[in-house]
Amino acid sequence: MSLHLDRVAGVLLGQACGDALGVPYEFGPALPDSVEPVMSGGGPWNFDPGEYSDDTAMAVCIAEVSATGADLTGDDALDEIAQRFLDWAADAKDVGAQTRQVFAAARHGSGSVGRRMLDASREHAAAHPGRVGNGALMRTAIVGLTRLDDPDATAAAARAVAELTHADPLGPESCVLWSDAVRRAVSGGELDLLAGLDLLPADRRAQWEAWIDEATGVDPRSFARNGFTVWALQAAWAAITWTPQVELDPAHGRFPAQHLAEATKNAVRAGDDTDTVAAIAGGLLGAYWGQSAIPLEWTRRVHGYGGHRASGLVSLAHRTALRGGSPHEWPLAERMANPEYTSARPVRAVHPHDEGVILGSYGVRDHGCDAVVSLCRIGTADFAAAGVEPQDHVMVRMVDREDPAENPHLDFVMADTARTIKTLRDEGKRVFVHCVAAHARTPAAGIAYSRLLGVPLQKARADMARVLPGMRGSGMLWDSTERLQPPKE
Repeated sequence: MSLHLDRVAGVLLGQACGDALGVPYEFGPALPDSVEPVMSGGGPWNFDPGEYSDDTAMAVCIAEVSATGADLTGDDALDEIAQRFLDWAADAKDVGAQTRQVFAAARHGSGSVGRRMLDASREHAAAHPGRVGNGALMRTAIVGLTRLDDPDATAAAARAVAELTHADPLGPESCVLWSDAVRRAVSGGELDLLAGLDLLPADRRAQWEAWIDEATGVDPRSFARNGFTVWALQAAWAAITWTPQVELDPAHGRFPAQHLAEATKNAVRAGDDTDTVAAIAGGLLGAYWGQSAIPLEWTRRVHGYGGHRASGLVSLAHRTALRGGSPHEWPLAERMANPEYTSARPVRAVHPHDEGVILGSYGVRDHGCDAVVSLCRIGTADFAAAGVEPQDHVMVRMVDREDPAENPHLDFVMADTARTIKTLRDEGKRVFVHCVAAHARTPAAGIAYSRLLGVPLQKARADMARVLPGMRGSGMLWDSTERLQPPKE
């Protein structure tokens, strides 16, 4: 899997994680740095822990259409999106005030559902000029994946989807800017919100440039009232640009990829519409840093409308970017059919420093554990053993290749994997850690866990070679375990 697809995978998943992280604090005050946001659920609408809200639910409605490869400016696609919006809203916990009014009007009248919704949106805009909620901006990140090689097509799609509910020019303009920023982050690895100004009408560019400049490098708590689409964009951009990016220092637990989590938390700390601002920021941060930078503690818990967990969100993003396709039918195929998987012999060993951790290969089914950490691609029916709850099956994005672009944040991922194994053990679970053949990723993760337990490097390696004699002790994965250090006393 390339770095490009890592970024693709980060968009909808990053948005959903930001959304779920912000849910407990919605409509509350700005938070001090000392408050560590967590996915505890609750909030005004009593969401479950890790459950995303209307921000991502509406993005999922769009993604389920864009994942077919449809042109989102076409009438058929807009009709489908509009109908999905209405179906979702019929029993949704939370629907924004402006969106609810548009939906109520769109349920009646003649013509296609997309046309009815657009007409209702335009009538609302005419009656409330300049009063534009953030309900279109919050769902627009996925649109940035629809035509990664075409800024004009991306802008047209962002505008068309936004106008279904937020037709005042400020709504579509904010979505054009953010969708283009997502597109640029995924395709070019850049964080640039100003680059999309030329996609706006000439007479609108100076005002948007001023608004963006006003928010760049500023504490997001400066925009604590953020229900207005401009203020929501400013708060999200402020969180991204105000949060520092640290230098790589694995020995002290510092990784550049942590910028994603820290900036998302700062978006929550802005207060007010916390889930929305964090969802907006999370989509762009995921596009820039990739899925591999999203903490496993978040990805194991996030879930919501449509029944999607992390793998479902990643699949929607992949298929959107690939215009209806998906590599190797992953991650929604029931089983992995690649020869390297089907021919993998069962390998099962007890971790040398924790008998509650079982190390093994894809071919093992009788692991006897109630938590699984998968270090390779898997199918939806793989390891669906009784007793393993969805949040206890953690999927790690780690690639057994020597190209650094394949593992853009390997040190972070390795440390996060070890930390996640320990978290599961602290929760009282027996943990099965596996890759395809248990040759490289599994022993590397096992050594990283040993290091976290305070085992010296050479002993960790020697003991791992004893229980997994087929391991390959070289390359990037091995180097990463060497850079990790045990916790300081």
